[in-house]
Amino acid sequence: MPRELPGRSMTKSYAPILVILGVSILNAVGMVVASHVLNPSRPTPQKSMPYESGMIPLGDTRARFSVKFYMVAISFIVFDLETIFLIPWAVRARELGWGPFVAVFLFVVVLAVGLVYEWKKGGLEWD
Repeated sequence: MPRELPGRSMTKSYAPILVILGVSILNAVGMVVASHVLNPSRPTPQKSMPYESGMIPLGDTRARFSVKFYMVAISFIVFDLETIFLIPWAVRARELGWGPFVAVFLFVVVLAVGLVYEWKKGGLEWD
């Protein structure tokens, strides 16, 4: 960390950061204002219709999904994250020792208990 020069106050050292912050905020606000001024909204029935890959939507666009869909999605995310955590640990497992081994073992046990719970509740059965 560089030492502060004699006679230089903290406000002077933070001045460039505050200038960049101010310019960024002005830029963001300016872009929003410019988009509203240069391209005023002219809604039409065609523009208000939901876009579904070029096809005219059939039925209500707010269809409800089954809870099982969300269960499968959450399971995928959980086990995807498990892989993200286990691969780096597996690469260094011999160097790390028993402490991290026990931690990873408990991590896998908790995930396995969650999987068994989901399985028993029928969350993995797709009808």
